[in-house]
Amino acid sequence: MTEPPREALPPARRTVLRAGSAAALATAGGALAGCSADASDSVAGDGSVTIQIWHGQTDSALKVLKGLVADFERTHPDIRVDLGGGVLADTMVQKVTAALASGVYPDVAFIFGSDLANIARSPQVVDLTEHVRRGPTPWKSYWPSVREAVTVNGRVRALPAMVDCLAVVCNKKLFAEAGLDLPEPGWRWDDFIDVARRLTHHDRSRFGTGWPGTGDEDTVWRLWPLVWGLGGEVIASDGKRIGFADEGVRALEVVRDLVRDKSVYIDPKPGSEQMYKVFLSGRMGMVPTGPWQLPDITAAKLDYHVVPLPTFDGEPVTISGPDTWTVFDNGAGRAEAARTFVTWFTQPAQDSRWDTGAGSLPLSRGSEDTPAWREHATKTPGMPVFTTALASARVRPVHPAYPTVSKSLGQAIVSVLLGRATPAAAIRACAEDANAALLIPR
Repeated sequence: MTEPPREALPPARRTVLRAGSAAALATAGGALAGCSADASDSVAGDGSVTIQIWHGQTDSALKVLKGLVADFERTHPDIRVDLGGGVLADTMVQKVTAALASGVYPDVAFIFGSDLANIARSPQVVDLTEHVRRGPTPWKSYWPSVREAVTVNGRVRALPAMVDCLAVVCNKKLFAEAGLDLPEPGWRWDDFIDVARRLTHHDRSRFGTGWPGTGDEDTVWRLWPLVWGLGGEVIASDGKRIGFADEGVRALEVVRDLVRDKSVYIDPKPGSEQMYKVFLSGRMGMVPTGPWQLPDITAAKLDYHVVPLPTFDGEPVTISGPDTWTVFDNGAGRAEAARTFVTWFTQPAQDSRWDTGAGSLPLSRGSEDTPAWREHATKTPGMPVFTTALASARVRPVHPAYPTVSKSLGQAIVSVLLGRATPAAAIRACAEDANAALLIPR
């Protein structure tokens, strides 16, 4: 939900579900409205069209992408794909925003789902609503969370690129040494707190669990399943205030209890790198994470167990954060070619290759049923837990104010992690800033 080996992992997976820069997007609003598309369709004399993709991927994920592009070009000889734009996924929204303002932008870009609502304010973002209804896109087969993540105000503004979700990975050896049974589906957050405390051994610098402490989206997204499990929402139904004023306090009480017991390792650096290193070194009993981390865990030769996130009431809930392929209008020919590519890319046969190589989960039930994915899931212990969890996964609202809400909640979580505020005081401060942002007309 970014976090495969570090060098083999696309940056998008390291910071899964990270919100884009609220400041950059806020100042770009006027510029987006004034963008003008390149009038040239870039149609060559032989009738071929070249499209440029800013992909944001590195290493193993980029290798898989290049292989898929080569296959696409062989089967679509009139479309050439330029994998230009070497920007990393973490800074993609800033580069795309600047490109839109300049009027020279790619045909497709890898945009985090949390940034889509702001990017889609540009008239140069292609509306794909009719395309998914009449074309070969497996729209109805996508997980509900995937469809929701690419829909803005009832319109489909992108196609999904990647999806993952959160579960808890446990170190079997540390559980055995502590005399603890491995958790099973349906366990509660009170159980999580108790188990984390019993796994902690201060003399051995051993922690029960970990939590990112930088206040960015990597800190925030881990709290939303708790909020949802308590009946809260990110944004209230009237759209004018946060929907977790009470539920956020109870959710942060879980964080407070972990801090009280000194059972949580607080990662001071972005990307959760240190937290995962502690887990991989055998000094952490449980880590909430996504499927992207399983190759690292396997490489470290840890005997592990995967279990769904705890709940408050026994009803499963997790968070999913689909990233997107967003299409931009550089003229009718290039736009049609871009739609053709992203549609082909998300078909089950291609999607399953992408998922197994890039550390993601299948976008659709069709992808999950392919031989490639079934073989991959069988060979990777715990992978089916993540796939099953997609059926109950939720996504954050695709809303322009979300980055501000996230920033405010991130500060609240950090204040509790560091013992600087009570859960109630932290949520009050969060609500003050977030509610002000939600009142601004969009």
